[in-house]
Amino acid sequence: MIVTLTLNPAVDKSTEIDRMVPEKKMRCAPLRLDAGGGGINVSKAIQELGGTSIAVFPYGGLNGQLLLDLVRSESVTAKPIEVAAQTRESFTVTELSSNKQFRYVLPGAALQEAEVEKIRKFLNELEGVTYLVCSGSLPSGLSDSFLTEIADIAHKKGIHLIVDTSGAPLKAALQEGIFLAKPNMSELCSLVGKEYLDVSEIDDAAKEVIGSGRCEVLVVSMGATGAMLVTKNSVREFRAPSVRKQTTVGAGDSMVGGMVWMLDQGQPLEEAVRFGIACGTAATINKGTQLFKRDDAFRFYEWMKRPTI
Repeated sequence: MIVTLTLNPAVDKSTEIDRMVPEKKMRCAPLRLDAGGGGINVSKAIQELGGTSIAVFPYGGLNGQLLLDLVRSESVTAKPIEVAAQTRESFTVTELSSNKQFRYVLPGAALQEAEVEKIRKFLNELEGVTYLVCSGSLPSGLSDSFLTEIADIAHKKGIHLIVDTSGAPLKAALQEGIFLAKPNMSELCSLVGKEYLDVSEIDDAAKEVIGSGRCEVLVVSMGATGAMLVTKNSVREFRAPSVRKQTTVGAGDSMVGGMVWMLDQGQPLEEAVRFGIACGTAATINKGTQLFKRDDAFRFYEWMKRPTI
């Protein structure tokens, strides 16, 4: 069983406009609404692939009810935890004349201690879970050490913890030790205390993190280039298919969803990463805040499996 945890969910709103002009009324295309937040997106990706997961997330206010309705409309199994604060929203505008995206991300309101305790209690009662995916940012006021607690719970229960976050929360999770992390280049630099890493230095930096015992597997995301899989005994680089990008929203979450779905199918790490890249790439060819389509993901996956000439 796969469980996803989203501590800072959002209602994702997206639209298009021909050109952004300051101090003018800009007539937009019809609004698109999606349930957002890292773990929720991972659960949506798993659902699109025909798998199942349980999406755990706090929700509150009118936005929270809308979020819950959007999650359920995608047939994702939800374990919502009601809180007092209004669920946040994010807004993405695509400028058609330039194909640039403008992304407005609002902070999440603070959770009360009693509400955090509800999340903690649910995690402590987990049984029969193979993978726990903790993805996305933390809401205001929630201590980074909460990720250390989650890692400790997963460790004691024998759950494979996958973390996709950044900064201090990622470092906090790694203090306890986790199964897999998916940092990008900037996040990997932060983990090893460097301002910049050359491409030739990525594997050594990743091995430094793994060698410290903080993580079994690192999948370093390199954007449109692809990703690098690093374990204690191996390094493998995967190239992503070249596509006409429409958006980057949800690409990382789609990648994580594809990877954990493949791992849950009993596939090896190499195939999971290859398929994850295919899912992430498939997400970039769609507009707005929607994720990938299953057929696109498998089409790119089959292309990636072809032998290199």
